[in-house]
Amino acid sequence: MSTPTVPRTSGILLHPTSLPGPFGVGDLGPVAYRWVETLAAMKQSWWQILPLGPTGAGDSPYQSFSAFAGAIKLLSPEVLRDEGLVEPSFWAGKHFPDHEVDFGLVNPFKTALLHEAWANFKAGKGAHLKAAFAEYATAEAAWLNDFALYTAIRDALGGLSLPDWPKELLHRKPAALAAAAKENADAVQMHKFGQFLFDRQWSQLRAFAAERGIKIIGDAPIFVAGDSADVWANAGEFLLDAELNPTVVAGVPPDYFAADGQHWGNPLYDWDRMEKSEYAWWTARIVRQLKQVDLIRLDHFRGFAQAWHIPAAEKTARKGKWVDGPGMKLFTKLRSVLKGLPLIAEDLGLITPDVVALRDDLGLPGMRVLQFALNGPHDLHWPHNYVPNSACYTGTHDNETVNGWFGSLNEDNKRYLGLTLGHYIGDPAWELIRLAWASVSALAVAPLQDVLSLGNDARMNKPGVAEGNWRWRFRVDQFRPDVIDRLRDLTALYNRIPSAVPKETGPETAG
Repeated sequence: MSTPTVPRTSGILLHPTSLPGPFGVGDLGPVAYRWVETLAAMKQSWWQILPLGPTGAGDSPYQSFSAFAGAIKLLSPEVLRDEGLVEPSFWAGKHFPDHEVDFGLVNPFKTALLHEAWANFKAGKGAHLKAAFAEYATAEAAWLNDFALYTAIRDALGGLSLPDWPKELLHRKPAALAAAAKENADAVQMHKFGQFLFDRQWSQLRAFAAERGIKIIGDAPIFVAGDSADVWANAGEFLLDAELNPTVVAGVPPDYFAADGQHWGNPLYDWDRMEKSEYAWWTARIVRQLKQVDLIRLDHFRGFAQAWHIPAAEKTARKGKWVDGPGMKLFTKLRSVLKGLPLIAEDLGLITPDVVALRDDLGLPGMRVLQFALNGPHDLHWPHNYVPNSACYTGTHDNETVNGWFGSLNEDNKRYLGLTLGHYIGDPAWELIRLAWASVSALAVAPLQDVLSLGNDARMNKPGVAEGNWRWRFRVDQFRPDVIDRLRDLTALYNRIPSAVPKETGPETAG
């Protein structure tokens, strides 16, 4: 049994897009700072988020145009105002829904916001940022140059997906790249500036959180989108044909979430090729992400042992085969570079002994999800079967909310859950929060939807469903003041406040 890699603590899962605010999507502005203060008031140690990258198909954080870049939709107009880059008149009269994200409205608005900030910067506003921007562009050039040029070309081509680009650009012919860089020079600089602004706003928010004892758990999707700067700039690292179309794509076979499996469509890695470069791309990716977060949830961990390879022509994930991944070799390299492995292994789904062995040999905490714990007393998702070096969740971004899940259970499962808890279940979300917080898992996490006892209308994602996900936002009126006291008291009761050191007590002093 390995020693826990994090102290006994707890946190809340909430993607920044789900924060309230006046601009149609949660952002890195004043409301995010109030959220951090709320986490601190609840005595939480962690804010867990989803991937921060610019989103592509279906606006999914797991289908990003870059594994290195940040999402412009998260830029705060109010922070840009304070930097002298935009005027409030820019958004005057604009109105957005407050209960969900309408990406069709938000994405064009945030793109226009970046254009406005860039035009004003070129005109001399925000002059205090000039030196910092120049320094940033140099420091991050290894990924930033490719991302900015990719984005500028994609915009100039009207949003064409990568395989549909002109062949000389698709294959990065030097003369074509030079011509595109010259023709789109202003747009390239603007996209670099956008990343600078994102990193500046995020790093300021993260520093504010750190001052209040709040650390960030990030999320690294194992795969990248086929239409991405990563594939364009590193095509040789992926299993592609001559036109950069995947020969096989990623997914998982039929499982709890989907009868046909999940057909993600992402290209798969050429691990033999990556090994020859000593996993340089992966190392750069994780190093970059650890500039933004303190701990990384490594998505689909089992794919590093074996990944489900689906022939590219297949429409579902039913037909495929398991193919070996890099295993220990990748993580040995990462550990050498990082001087440790600040990772959580997302080890959900069909987990075989080789995956368990890899996780345990690396000493990584795995995930336990209480909603999966109805298969009898031997189920590893029941707290009585937990080990300390694990992270317990009431649910994830892919699950129903606890209240929605409980409402869909049959009477036998409800009765079994009640027997396990030892009493009638009147408040399902908080019953599972209590189970998670009381467990021996070093880390306990609940999505905010469960803390607020919301139903399935607050669900973040339905796996296998392409549209209508990632839209949920909470409203200020849903956040009852008693929730803060309730979670703070539970966190103290179950010794998840790091400064609280357990005291030894005997019969004469207990209580």
